[in-house]
Amino acid sequence: MPARVHAVLVVRPEGRIPAAPHLTRTLEALAAQTRPVDALTIVLCGNDPALTRIAAASGAEGVITASAGTTFAAATALATPRLTGDAVWLLAQDTAPDPDALLRLAGALELSSSLAVAAPKLVAWDDPAEIVSLGVSMTRYGRTVELAAGELDQGQRDGDADVLGADVRGMLVHRDSWRALGGLDPALGGADEGLDLAVRARLAADRVSLVPAARVAVAGDGVAAMARGRKRARRRAFAERTAQLHRRLAYAPAAAVVLHWLSFLPLALWRTIVHLVGKVPHKVAPEWGATLLVMARMAAVARARRRIRAVRSVGWSRIAPLRVSRSEMRLRWEGDAAESDAPVRSELRFFVGGGAWAVLGALAVSALLFAPLLAWPVLGGGGLAPLRATVAGLWQDAAWGARPLGLDVVGPADPFSALIALIGSLSPAEPSRALVVLWILALPLAVLGGWFAATRVTESSLLRITAALAWALAPTFLAALVEGRPAPLLLHLLLPWLFFAASVAHRSWAPAGAASILLVAVLACAPSLAPAVVVLWSAALVVVALVAPRGIARVVWLLVPSIVVFAPLVWTQVRLGNPWGLLADPGVPFAGDEATADPLGRALLAAGFPTSDPGGWAALTGGPVWWIALLAAPLAVLALLAVLTPRWLTATGLLLIAATGLATAFAAVGVAVSFDHATPVPLWPGAGLSLAWLGVVGAAVTALDSGIVERVRVLRPIAAVLTLAALAVAVAPSLTATTSDPSRAELTNGPVSTLPAFVAAEGRGSTSVGTIVLDPRADGLRVDVVWGGSATLGGQSTLDATRTQARPADQELAALAADLVTPSSEDAVAALAARGIGFVLLEPGPGGEDDVIRGARLTAATSLDQRDSLDAVGATARGDLWRVTSGVEPRAALDANQTRLQQLVAAAWIAVLVIALLLAVPTAASRRVARRTPRTVGFVRGGNR
Repeated sequence: MPARVHAVLVVRPEGRIPAAPHLTRTLEALAAQTRPVDALTIVLCGNDPALTRIAAASGAEGVITASAGTTFAAATALATPRLTGDAVWLLAQDTAPDPDALLRLAGALELSSSLAVAAPKLVAWDDPAEIVSLGVSMTRYGRTVELAAGELDQGQRDGDADVLGADVRGMLVHRDSWRALGGLDPALGGADEGLDLAVRARLAADRVSLVPAARVAVAGDGVAAMARGRKRARRRAFAERTAQLHRRLAYAPAAAVVLHWLSFLPLALWRTIVHLVGKVPHKVAPEWGATLLVMARMAAVARARRRIRAVRSVGWSRIAPLRVSRSEMRLRWEGDAAESDAPVRSELRFFVGGGAWAVLGALAVSALLFAPLLAWPVLGGGGLAPLRATVAGLWQDAAWGARPLGLDVVGPADPFSALIALIGSLSPAEPSRALVVLWILALPLAVLGGWFAATRVTESSLLRITAALAWALAPTFLAALVEGRPAPLLLHLLLPWLFFAASVAHRSWAPAGAASILLVAVLACAPSLAPAVVVLWSAALVVVALVAPRGIARVVWLLVPSIVVFAPLVWTQVRLGNPWGLLADPGVPFAGDEATADPLGRALLAAGFPTSDPGGWAALTGGPVWWIALLAAPLAVLALLAVLTPRWLTATGLLLIAATGLATAFAAVGVAVSFDHATPVPLWPGAGLSLAWLGVVGAAVTALDSGIVERVRVLRPIAAVLTLAALAVAVAPSLTATTSDPSRAELTNGPVSTLPAFVAAEGRGSTSVGTIVLDPRADGLRVDVVWGGSATLGGQSTLDATRTQARPADQELAALAADLVTPSSEDAVAALAARGIGFVLLEPGPGGEDDVIRGARLTAATSLDQRDSLDAVGATARGDLWRVTSGVEPRAALDANQTRLQQLVAAAWIAVLVIALLLAVPTAASRRVARRTPRTVGFVRGGNR
């Protein structure tokens, strides 16, 4: 047995955790040892009067003071010159040994002359039956593995003595070995200190052994312990990764050190992706911090390698058998999964519960109602326009840069253009046909989304189908479908999926990542919903902070991708002095039939109808339409009754969604922030109504699911059927407009191009060909420039549609157009050619045009015919076309600053969306977590049904 044992006790308070009680217990435990320590040195890190008094009264032979930031390794180094005796016992303020702990540790050193390190069994401070640590090893790549942690101590590990390493707390080390090894490595950052010391001891041909009979209680708040808790997870991850990378460089063969060092940055990038996929984004910043720190600290690596080289007498093969193999790690993962995989979630029952049949039925109805669309290659009418002919053109429209409309408009694309590019890319041969397919599949897709959204509210298969059909029968959805409004249509299809993911975003990162992407798409379709989204997000943040604070970071993340994606557009509109333009509806400016601000219009709006002709009944009957609002009353009454049920909290949240959506719709009525030339285009109130409809349908289903009709069970299906029947009657004319009376529908067999075929052929796949379009009207000469083979849906820009004053490029374009159509003016064709414009199109006049405007068109045509540098192509279905015959310059390219900005915007978009996608990818761990949580949100009486 060692003649003398010198204990080194390091004390450093950790934040708000009081160190005095733990230090007092530790000192009492030292005093109660059956084999007393021969000397005690206390290292006080920081100036704490209470700790100073306790240390002074402890009887220690010396008290060393150090700064508050001193690490355990540095503190033990300060005490090393004062060491006496044959062994050093490493302790912290939260390590209270059992009375016989030192006796057993010292006995183990006495029994074996080759034993350099004896490590105790660490148990929980308040529960000695729980093992905190008993042996530490590592994988082939240096990852630290706790051999026994968090287990119930039943003696099952007491036979495991020969291990690679152990936790540094409570270690007893021969003083000669301690000095030869150079003590603890301060470059490890507080992690893996015991493991590293043991590895170096084994390389010196010494042994390391566990002494399970020696027990030391640890609280985990001392300087030698790793940071605990979720709030310190980043600090813990930083320390662990720093230690792992430092050891990798210290242990590597000399020839491989440089290769390892060069691999750190690519490895950090790869591990960033792994962390995001693994739903641990809090480890990303520590990963990069640890990587850069270790890469910059090569002097510390050199010192660590010198320490190993000074004592090493055996090869690395000596420790290889003590490492944890890949198969052993796989068994550990599978064992952990089996223990924690206790399913709580009920089966989805999409097929057996009738959800699939509802979708198939909606598909059949859609194919019947929209049969003519099956033969159309392109959709036209309303707010529709063709798409680019190539996938590359689609994404060019969606990128920051020169816009495809306007003389010289450079700036960000609307995020809606990226959504259109994504849809068009699904049909690369004919991108415009993707919209046709979308229109045909819209009805079943609405039923599908509504059904899945209902799974967050009810376990009843009947009520899920009811919610799905009610969502598909929403008046605002059918109005968008019939009037040709692509953005509102996509919004209605996306909202239920956003609700499905966002309602459980606080639970795990997978739904949070998915919800953040869906929120970008929702706001891209309806920027006017941004205020409502902020209100709902703020409310969710408060609720989560109160009931599930661990999910705050996930809820905060929901807005991050949207902020990044919309930042270029926000910056540009604010810089131009037009922040209200941010609320403009994307796509083709279309001022169709919309709700009015009079009392009847607001009543219809409150009932869910965004147009002045609710459900198409006014055009069908020609009579009063006030009674249509009554057909939405059953749904509204059920929604209001939901607050009287046991699930009133869930109902309140859903009604808050309905209220914010309805407020948005009322605020949007009659407000115009964009223009179709000189015609104001009001905001579409249907965006707010879609959000309101989501809350109302959810609340109504909650009422039916929570006891409103519980005593008489037959009333539930009756109430559901009556509600759906009333909705079906309310929207029947709209639903059948394309087949019963196509004149009531805006949808048409659209043109492949908005320009003549000659221009479309030359501009296919490129936006370098410019066409100036002239259209004399009663309100003046309308003029625009279209780049490429057509004006496209993805090429529309709210920057252009919302401008409220003429910009220099607008003034230049107006002057060019005036010169072209004025016979006495100077030749303006050269100016067109210098701008890259190769064609001039004089559009045909609309029907019913008066003689004055027809005369203006004739004058314009005559003027254009007289231009020497214009060659008349002839009359086309799109109007009279002329070609510029003089040398047409290429369209001005982006300058260096604009190119850098384009690359920066693209990189930011891609980075944030890739991060969100990686978070959204489900993993085995996230699926296990999901199975342990109910599918529905909020309290469900009687559990899952």
